[in-house]
Amino acid sequence: MTEIQKSKRYDLEDRTAQFARQVRIFISGLPRTIATVEDEEQLTRSSGSIGANYIEANESLGKKDFLMKIKICRKEAKETEYWLKLINPPSQLQTIKDNLAEEARQLRHIFGAILTKSQ
Repeated sequence: MTEIQKSKRYDLEDRTAQFARQVRIFISGLPRTIATVEDEEQLTRSSGSIGANYIEANESLGKKDFLMKIKICRKEAKETEYWLKLINPPSQLQTIKDNLAEEARQLRHIFGAILTKSQ
């Protein structure tokens, strides 16, 4: 693997970790209600799972394993978009939510492209 390939791989690892951190910061600013607790927990899980599965893909045992982990990354990004849609934040957090939703969409497209190029 060339240095450029290694750099790109780790850039996406960093990007997914930063995304998960930003989701957690966003969630910490939300009011906790009975109606939102489960949505916030699911959002936390799915946003963190994107990067965790990408790390696993980079350490995969073979092509089939790699493709499965990338599919999971794409699925978790889509799920994160869903949970963000369900959360109705206070107006001061709406822009942050919109930015997170856009990043989740971009990550979904990135993993879709990786999947297409790798098959």
